Amino acid sequence: MVIRCKDIWRKAVAIAGTLFCVLIVPPAFALDFLSVAAPAVLFDAPSSKAKPLFVINPGTPVERVISLEGWVKVRDNKGDLAWIEKKYLSETRQVMVIADRAQIRAAADDKATLVFEAERDVVLTLLEALPGGWAKVKHRDGQQGFIKSVQVWGL
Repeated sequence: MVIRCKDIWRKAVAIAGTLFCVLIVPPAFALDFLSVAAPAVLFDAPSSKAKPLFVINPGTPVERVISLEGWVKVRDNKGDLAWIEKKYLSETRQVMVIADRAQIRAAADDKATLVFEAERDVVLTLLEALPGGWAKVKHRDGQQGFIKSVQVWGL
């Protein structure tokens, strides 16, 4: 009887460990993107008394690395890390064109009609991330369409 209880206990621990890894751990590694809501100064530490690094434009997508008491450490599309006050961030998803000239098409297909082109560093609103390496986006002028995911940063 003792052997059976140990076997059951081991199986229960193994199942619990597996569930933990599947349900809890992956979200910790998920990329968390935000956008800058208003012009803001980025600092080298989480304090307005820290060294200012540069001013970031509204709409710029950033990746949240960590949050700490009203401050968020963010990474930009070049990989630079800095701190920004949380009040300057928005949950609105934006993407930034990283290709020299990205094509936005009428459908998620390389052969679809070209709607418009966007140059490097143009910010687009993310409407939907699609399977198959495409994203539905909207330009601030109102044009919308589908762009290849490899042509943007912020997904």
